[in-house]
Amino acid sequence: MQTPQSIDAVQSTLADTGYVCGRPLATVVFLSLKLGRPLFLEGEAGVGKTEIAKALAKSLGRKLIRLQCYEGLDASSAVYEWNFPAQMIAIRTAEAAGGADRDALQKELFSPDFLVERPLLEAMRPDAAGPPVLLIDELDRTDEPFEAVLLEALSDFQVTIPEMGTITAPEPPIVILTSNRTREVHDALKRRCLYHWVDYPDFDRELEILHARAPEASARLSREIVAFVQRLRTEDIFKKPGVAETIDWAKCLLALDVIDLSPEVISDTLGAILKYQDDIQQLQGSEAKRLLDEAKASVEPA
Repeated sequence: MQTPQSIDAVQSTLADTGYVCGRPLATVVFLSLKLGRPLFLEGEAGVGKTEIAKALAKSLGRKLIRLQCYEGLDASSAVYEWNFPAQMIAIRTAEAAGGADRDALQKELFSPDFLVERPLLEAMRPDAAGPPVLLIDELDRTDEPFEAVLLEALSDFQVTIPEMGTITAPEPPIVILTSNRTREVHDALKRRCLYHWVDYPDFDRELEILHARAPEASARLSREIVAFVQRLRTEDIFKKPGVAETIDWAKCLLALDVIDLSPEVISDTLGAILKYQDDIQQLQGSEAKRLLDEAKASVEPA
């Protein structure tokens, strides 16, 4: 599928997959697609950074290639590595046969037959459906030296394998990097990207998202859920719930056939929206009732 040719088309295309985004985010996505620039998304966990890559891949009919970042990630895990066990078998087979040409064997051992492609190299390969969507998720979890590995890939959309040379993408992949900002990413990498901070949505936007992702919920319950979560984010808690938690909570309530929020229901299902015991304990009892009363008051007509 051809990439959207306007900001409105981006919003409409993503909405078709259930991803609701505001115009600022749609604008930077459009520019990223139009200019072929990587898109760097920062924001709290659960606000929809990863989902934008999934939605783009689905809406465009492209392959989604995901590089999940973690501490200690290096080139062998992100770009390529050699199939060492297969190489050893080939060496032993050649030795058993006798008279092996060492130069020919070496060329064979470091040929595409023994190459294990990891996400960055895989994203450089041609695809009949069009350039894939490369998601480099939670970049802030990696060590700083790994950013140097990305510089070549994102600057020229190419990777270098010493034994084979430089491999360049015939068409640049659609690259989306995400960060929860547990550490600052180096400016050299950021300069190669378009940047957008993905914030918590306001009430109306979050309600629209919930309608798209949990349409079975009644209008009344949806409004109560969103109002409560929005109110909860103003509290002094360790980890504020993201949109992902709002959706999860709504689905849990639907599974329990809840039609109206109550302090008891909230107490029983807090694990769907809060992930730390201290936060859950803080919201038990009268605190949950207070927040619920404030939430309901904010959405009920005067």
